[in-house]
Formats: sequence, structure tokens, C-alpha cells
Amino acid sequence: MKVYKFGGASVKDADGVRNLANILRKDNNIGNVVVVISAMGKMTNYLEEVCHAYFKCDKELLNPTLNRVREFHYRIISELGISCPRADVLIQNLEEILSEEPSLSYDYEYDRIVSFGEMLSTSIVSAYLESIGIDNTFLDARRLIRTDDNYRDANIDIEISKELCNNYITFNEGETKIYITQGFIAGTLTNQTTTLGREGSDYSAAILAYLLNAENVTIWKDVPGIMNADPNKYESTEIIPLLSYKEAIEMAHYGAKVIHPKTIKPLENKNIALYVKSFLKPESEGSVIRKVDHPLNLVPIYIDKENQVLLTISPRDFSFIAEERLSDIFSIMAQYKIKLNMIQTSAISFTVCIDYHEDIFDAFIEEISNRFRVQYNLGVKLLTIRHYNQSIIDKLIKDYKPLMEDRNRLTVQFVLDK
Repeated sequence: MKVYKFGGASVKDADGVRNLANILRKDNNIGNVVVVISAMGKMTNYLEEVCHAYFKCDKELLNPTLNRVREFHYRIISELGISCPRADVLIQNLEEILSEEPSLSYDYEYDRIVSFGEMLSTSIVSAYLESIGIDNTFLDARRLIRTDDNYRDANIDIEISKELCNNYITFNEGETKIYITQGFIAGTLTNQTTTLGREGSDYSAAILAYLLNAENVTIWKDVPGIMNADPNKYESTEIIPLLSYKEAIEMAHYGAKVIHPKTIKPLENKNIALYVKSFLKPESEGSVIRKVDHPLNLVPIYIDKENQVLLTISPRDFSFIAEERLSDIFSIMAQYKIKLNMIQTSAISFTVCIDYHEDIFDAFIEEISNRFRVQYNLGVKLLTIRHYNQSIIDKLIKDYKPLMEDRNRLTVQFVLDK
């Protein structure tokens, strides 16, 4: 069996849903497949706005954002010419949640609200496939993948999830089955909704492939394969036809959007190949990530992370940044789920580049400022170059002011300010 994962761009409208169905139809050798689908288009962003308004009890903002979510999905249902009773129930369930008082946990509310994006997209796709004669079985990923209650970045219980997946997903000899399920979302042992981290649908696909011993995974994107840079930002980008697991996980760690950082490990553990192909040109070869036993001669790979914060922390008493102080800093960052993208230390300071998250940044800065002296730059960019050379460095940073640099044999990173 295989696992197919379709991202939000692939199902952003009715034509995208029809194209997904065509891909399934045209793949004559598809056999048994589990199809993992993200929320449609930018729906996760819209639902984040709903969650923010709900948690702040801002009804003036909540009502129009909720209407946008409702109208978006019903428009696609109408354009597809189908009925989708499951979507009706989901919208009603979302409205019921939003009619109640929020709890005191933003992360808990985030997971149970934002997860409606994946539930609605898979419901619509499943209903459309049935309407055109493609039999499929709809599965709720929250019943397949079980996690702890670390909301917004939950940790998977592999053993329980394996048992559940093999109970729900069965393939009998001589028949072909298509299962439709969600990426990004999971559930706790007490049936609370969790999510696996932003853009976590790739990880969902990899976990399902691992648990079900899939032959391979294909991620369908709006690019022709894995590129050496974002083609929307840079000219003359190139497809990388073959990558090792190690190179792919390094790219993901540094922020390459084509693959979620957690995706590679479960695939590498069982030597499952990962294909990245274009849903716009499904006949093209794309790229493959697999075990590679020989050195690869790769072109420079450059990765941008926008909307970053350069943060410098130092003791108020001019003392050294020793282990106990670093422990305090890391403890506060862990409390706010701050992820470190680049680190430098000196005798009396600790400097990091982190993602900017509006919902927690002010509270984080206030807490850490109670114990340390803090300076920061907002709106900076983190540029990572793998397999660099000096000419590509000069070309990419010429219009910026470098604020911090880190370099090793294969990788150079710059925090850049315009």
C-alpha cells in the first residue's frame, strides 16, 4: 500500500478537488492507498483568526471570521455539485463550541478549533469522490493517531497508534481500497483533539506509512519537486531529483517548507521512500528522498525564514552566562514553546534567532525581562545556505545588513536586516 498526502494548495478550490480525483483515477497502479489531506487553501490561517477572536471574546471579529470559514466551504461544495452532510454537522459543532465560554488554555482551544479545517476538507473530498464513483472510506485521524496532551505540538504514542491503525485500516487480497483521512490532527486517550505542529500533515503521512509498513509516500505540492530554493522568491532555481534522508532532514531542520522537520525520521527507520511531485504536472518525475550509499554532488541550497526575531539575553549583574543561567533561559523558552533557529553565546550574553508569534511574544518578553537584560530586533530574516560558496553568499546577502553569522563545513547562516 501507499500513502498520498495532498497539501492545502492542492485542494484550495473545487478545481483542486477535481484534480485530486483525476490523479487517483490516472494512477493505474495505485493499488491500496491512504490519502492524507490538509485544510483547504489558507483555511488554517482563517481558523487561527477565529480562535484568536474566540479566546479574546471579541464577537465583533469572531462573527465575520466564522462566516468566512462557513461560506468558503459551502461555496466549494456548491461548485462541486454535491451534498455533504458531514460538513453540515462539523459547521454546527464549530458554532456550538464558539457559543460557549473559552477555557483558560489557548493551546487547548487552538487545537479543537483549528482542527475543523482538516475535518471539513476531508469530508468534502470524500463526498466528491463518492459522487463520481470512486469508493472510499472516511477515517477520523483522531481515532488513528494517539498523543499526549501537549497541545499544538503533541507527542505520538507509537504503540497505541499502531494498534489502532491496523484495526481501522485493512487491505484484503484481491481488492483495492482508498482511505481518506486528515493530516496535522490527532487525539488523546481521553478523546481530546491535538495537533502535531504547524504544517504537520507531512508528519502525519510519514507516521501512517511507518505504522502500516507502506511501500512509499508521495507528497503532492505546487512545485515540480524539491527545489534548491523557493521559486517564488528566487530566479533560476533547480529541481533536486535525489536526496538522502540525512540531507532532507537537514533542509527541513533549517526551514525548507517542502518537508515538515519531523517527517523524515519514521521513513528512514523503515527505509520508506518519499516522493515529492507536482499536482499540476503529475506525470513529471519530481524528486525522491531515500537511502543513498554514495556522496551526492549538490548545488547550493538556500532557505529563507522570514518574520524572525534576533534576541540577545544577558545577566543584569554582568556575570557570566554559565550553565545554570542557560538552564533558566531554556526553561522559560520551553514554557512558551519557543523554537531556536540559531544560537550564539559569549561570556556575558546569549543570542538566538527565533520565530515571531504574536500571540505569546509580549508575555514571553515580559517574563524573561524580569530576570535578564533583553534586546531584540523584530522583522529580521534568517538565511541558511547549504553547500555554500563565496559567490552565492555575496549574491544573496548584498542587499542586507548581517546581524549574526554562523558557519561550518557545509552550512552558513545569516540573520539579515534590510
